[in-house]
Amino acid sequence: MVSAEQIPSSLPKAGTPTDKEPEHVTISTRDPKESGERLQRWLADKLGPGSDPVVTEVSSPESNGMSSETLLFTAVWSEDGEAVSHPLVARIEPPETDYPVFTTYDLDMQFRVMRLVRDHTSVPVPETFWYEADPAVLGGPFFVMARVNGLVPPDVLPYTFGDNWVFEASDADRRAIQESAVAALAGIHSITAPGHDLSFLQFGEPGADSLERSLNHWTAYHDWVVEDRPSPLLADCFAWLVDNMPTDVNADALSWGDGRIGNMMFRDNQVVAVLDWEMAGVAPPEVDLGWMCYLHLFFQDLAVDLGAPGLPDMFRPVEVAESYARASGRDPGDLTWHIAYAAIRHGAIMRRVTERSIFFGEAEAPDDIDELIMHRATLRGILDGSYWAGVAL
Repeated sequence: MVSAEQIPSSLPKAGTPTDKEPEHVTISTRDPKESGERLQRWLADKLGPGSDPVVTEVSSPESNGMSSETLLFTAVWSEDGEAVSHPLVARIEPPETDYPVFTTYDLDMQFRVMRLVRDHTSVPVPETFWYEADPAVLGGPFFVMARVNGLVPPDVLPYTFGDNWVFEASDADRRAIQESAVAALAGIHSITAPGHDLSFLQFGEPGADSLERSLNHWTAYHDWVVEDRPSPLLADCFAWLVDNMPTDVNADALSWGDGRIGNMMFRDNQVVAVLDWEMAGVAPPEVDLGWMCYLHLFFQDLAVDLGAPGLPDMFRPVEVAESYARASGRDPGDLTWHIAYAAIRHGAIMRRVTERSIFFGEAEAPDDIDELIMHRATLRGILDGSYWAGVAL
């Protein structure tokens, strides 16, 4: 069993931990009490006279996620003269002073895509109520959605490390979790153009097709992350992606972008909520499949590197592809490039996350810039081909 003391508290944080609050990761600097008071005033305006809303139990979870801030709260207001309690969630754009992970946080896009999926598929997405563009209310645009009860596979410590409900489940239960997650992904991919307007999800970067536009979008993100401190490893990785672009992909679909079980809630091993849509776009389905496979491989590799068995039988790419074909009726192309694409995008994100930890004094800058990337050995293995020997393609 691997303990919390053996790995950084913020996976995927790299760098050298400092002696300042080593088990704490800064997700937000907003004060929950003040945010609750602001939400209460905003709800009073939104609901109108006689609603008399009261906001209580405001909290910000830290177990999963390093991007948009999440506020959990309970709002009670009067409906037809009766006080009704509503468990709610607000997703808020982080302030620039919080060293955001992404260049932009299009909360309106997230709000719209959640409604699109909820209205046109059977994929379970929380009900959305309001989008607020005015940053004066909470310090950034936000939207409010219903809170769903369920279990989320943990990121810290990752579910591959033990002492959590996924690890302790039976093989059959874990298989059910995987099948339900893949089926949800297939349901999301049932939203395609021209049957649905996906123009608001198209990446703005140039390209001959959606995959090239996606790659150019993430290349631009990489350039923003590294600025004037280039990463030789990431530069080689993005060049490798260009040189090895696949052609055996399915037709474009709505792409979740961050499709992994850490962004899903489960009850009885079935998905009951699909969350976190800030990376949504338009892309071939293989892009999401590669991300789902790699994000498990990332946690699995961490467990194995620290001497734990992990969960090697979950999200094996060959089985994910078979499950997806059954759920969608479409055979995915070879996932090798797409898994590499996920690992490399993840590398750029993780460099930013680590630099964020350094910014807040929770890690120290390493001498070698590429040590900011926790899974740099994986990226090197992708470049020289050695990584694939341990991946069930």
